[in-house]
Amino acid sequence: MSVHSVMRILRKNKTLRYGVPMLLLIVGGSFGLREFSQIRYDAVKIKIDPELEKKLKMNKISLESEYEKIKDSAFDDWKNIRGPRPWEDPDLLQGRNPEILKTKTT
Repeated sequence: MSVHSVMRILRKNKTLRYGVPMLLLIVGGSFGLREFSQIRYDAVKIKIDPELEKKLKMNKISLESEYEKIKDSAFDDWKNIRGPRPWEDPDLLQGRNPEILKTKTT
């Protein structure tokens, strides 16, 4: 048997053509996934500088504090304005006066 005939037999073998690469992908993927997962766990273990941690605690914004800011706002007078389509003039669509726009552009 010549090398040419052996290569032809190996190319026709579906197990070598499709099965071996699939198994390599599965096994290699599991090792790669393990490494990426380990990076995540290592990042959690890193200690933050104490000064930076104090600054982060001071600037902490909670949902309750944001709610207190907007609690007394009246949303009854809002106006629904749709955004312009690419072929439309945004200033005309926003309800601005077209005569004022003509003077601005000229």
